[in-house]
Amino acid sequence: MATLTSNPLQQYFRRPALYLKLPSQGAGYAEGTLIMTENGELPVYPMTAIDEITSRTPDALYNGVAVFEIIKSCVPNILDPWQIPVVDLDPLLVAIRMATNGNEMEIETNCPKCTEPSKYDVNLAGLLAGFNPGDYKTPLTVGELSIRFKPLSYKEVNNTNIMQFELQRMMIDMENEQEPNTKNDKMSKVLETINHMTIELMTKTIEYIKTPEATVFDPSYIEEFLRNIDKNTFEEIKNVNLELRKNSENKPLHIRCMHCQHEYDQEFTINASTFFG
Repeated sequence: MATLTSNPLQQYFRRPALYLKLPSQGAGYAEGTLIMTENGELPVYPMTAIDEITSRTPDALYNGVAVFEIIKSCVPNILDPWQIPVVDLDPLLVAIRMATNGNEMEIETNCPKCTEPSKYDVNLAGLLAGFNPGDYKTPLTVGELSIRFKPLSYKEVNNTNIMQFELQRMMIDMENEQEPNTKNDKMSKVLETINHMTIELMTKTIEYIKTPEATVFDPSYIEEFLRNIDKNTFEEIKNVNLELRKNSENKPLHIRCMHCQHEYDQEFTINASTFFG
């Protein structure tokens, strides 16, 4: 009996359902983490049954492994999903949802005026077309300094989310503390954690700072700079950074209530637990 060299069922395996042009156009990926096609469009496959199980696993959702595994399965040209710039993350999740379940997604929302619940279909293709990576190429000029920003990677975003979750737990623990001295100690710890998170996050969003004498890439020097500049300079850097991130996020959905005709904006969150569950 002849030995089969390939699976005769291979022709029935899933195939790409659509092709996605990354908003980043491949910029920001470390070498060896992305296989870019000639036309810049990556094949996106529908989810498997294993992917769906992964999307429903609480621990995998909490530590980010669910999104990592789903993207690795459905967009195999991305070799290390942890390195995905955040400007590409939501578009990738939308594209995977479209490849798996089609162009429309039903959501339910309560009208803020009449409070009546209604269901609406979201056009995912339109949502996908509306993503804007933000202008990360134009640096911010502050006096003699030129500061260039970069989008966070998925790994950095995920670590920040985990830290924020832990911070919320610390704050709840502090509020429940009855003994004054212990509560003050816990409050100091919370403030220290907030300050550390703020500076660390800001440091990671800066690619370099150029002075008349040098261009500084070293994160430790950038962090020291952020800790020692005046408040107004810090706020200017933070505000530009926040605006870049805001431009890269999906916009709220504009909805007209089918009961009272009131028009309002509804936040539309893209994450594995609600998007694929």
